[in-house]
Amino acid sequence: MDDRPALTSDQDRTVGETLRGAARDCLAKAHAAILDATKSDAEAVHDFRRAMKRWRALLRLVEPFVGPAARTLRDEARDLAHALAGARDGQSALDALADLEQHGLALAPPSLARLCHRIEDIRRAAETTLDANMRLRVGGALDRAEDMVAGWALSPVTFEALAGELARNYGKARRLIPADWHAAAPEELHELRKCVVIHRYQMDMVEPVWPRFMKMWTGEAQRLRDRLGKHQDLLVLANLTAPHQSLARWRSRLVPPIAGRRTAHVAAAERMAARLFLDRPKAVRRRLVELWTIAGGL
Repeated sequence: MDDRPALTSDQDRTVGETLRGAARDCLAKAHAAILDATKSDAEAVHDFRRAMKRWRALLRLVEPFVGPAARTLRDEARDLAHALAGARDGQSALDALADLEQHGLALAPPSLARLCHRIEDIRRAAETTLDANMRLRVGGALDRAEDMVAGWALSPVTFEALAGELARNYGKARRLIPADWHAAAPEELHELRKCVVIHRYQMDMVEPVWPRFMKMWTGEAQRLRDRLGKHQDLLVLANLTAPHQSLARWRSRLVPPIAGRRTAHVAAAERMAARLFLDRPKAVRRRLVELWTIAGGL
């Protein structure tokens, strides 16, 4: 069962206290990821980075209510996540290769095995070790964040104000939708994906207001995120096949299928984004407030 703090109309705590509870939950999960001795370094880093994405999305949501301190925490969280991102390109390339395999990659088994082995070498060489110094750095940053969260003045926050921030971040993602998806630069799609990730985590906060509808909404946001992520993974793999790069010998056999899968992911993402971002931000805010009112939250 998902026990993350979320906004419901039948609870005693205020909107602000729910936001504080969500912040503490993010930090607790980040602490757990780093301290769990049963996890490998790779698993711990993966879980920590996931917790940091949710944490940073929440910080964007509360920044207008708590001031510049939220931006400071967000920057520190970004730096910590980047410091632990060493093996990400190698894993992205492996994920892209798996995507190609599922769609008829024409490589003989021995060649495919050599390619996989080479990418694994790249990934292992870049892995970040969670040594004592890194764990101390992370733990100290999380402790400082918890102290700051305790001092946030969130009592005056209303659901109407929160709905306005949810709609504003939705609007930011909506404005990044390309006019011509197939002519969009990779950097444009990457920026869109980052905003979709933020929107997806933020909307988790209001899921209990109408669970079935909100699960459909966040599910569609997650699918869009995944499509854009797969597109990014393919770009990483393509870059590794460039002249003088680690996978250059496979370039002629990988570039055409990579181009085909990128086109497919962009087409699918375009359809998903059209559904997800159909409404204007003001309409989204109005709907959220109406749902909250119907549920008895105001």
